[in-house]
Amino acid sequence: MVLTTRLTDPNAAAHERVYRALRQQVMHGEMAPGQALTLRGIGKQFGVSMTPAREAVRRLVAEGALTLSSSGRVTTPELSPERIEELAAIRALLEPEMAARALPRAHFALIERLAAINVLNAEAVARQDAVAYLRTNLEFHRTLYLRAQSPAMLALCETVWLQLGPTMRALYARLRRNEPPQHHRMILAALRAGDEPGLRLAVRTDVTQGLRHLAS
Repeated sequence: MVLTTRLTDPNAAAHERVYRALRQQVMHGEMAPGQALTLRGIGKQFGVSMTPAREAVRRLVAEGALTLSSSGRVTTPELSPERIEELAAIRALLEPEMAARALPRAHFALIERLAAINVLNAEAVARQDAVAYLRTNLEFHRTLYLRAQSPAMLALCETVWLQLGPTMRALYARLRRNEPPQHHRMILAALRAGDEPGLRLAVRTDVTQGLRHLAS
């Protein structure tokens, strides 16, 4: 047997690292809506050259996580009320379905894991930590949806979450939450009871109620 060694492209590895880090920052609302980014600034932040920074930005623009103007200006999404309404409608369609598909596989350990994440979510609210709140909120939903075993649906959900990340941060600041979302408790109760209609309703309400405030 002849063994061959594949050389790793350092730029490819660097761009993947930058892409994942920026993607997470956008999704978790670490950037404000309409915040401008530069390739030079990204390169300096992550200690990489322009090439991996440019490639990471290109991928994020394709996913809708960043926008690129005709003049070449790169910013985070700044969504119109119509766009928010559209993305809320997509969440209302996709996420209850994913939760329902996860329900038959919602064993005790999963429910306990979701309850633990919800505790972290409540702690973030108590600290008024918007980024931690958004991160644990999405972790709660993603942990449940992984049990649906529907990777294409989950990928679509994450694309929507990416586009909404900065806007959700703005929503958090507007609502000034002082308690965790009550619908998470309703989701947990429906999972424990095996109540699919109740689960669908709780998820649909949870993922759309805040966005309706921004779209109105």
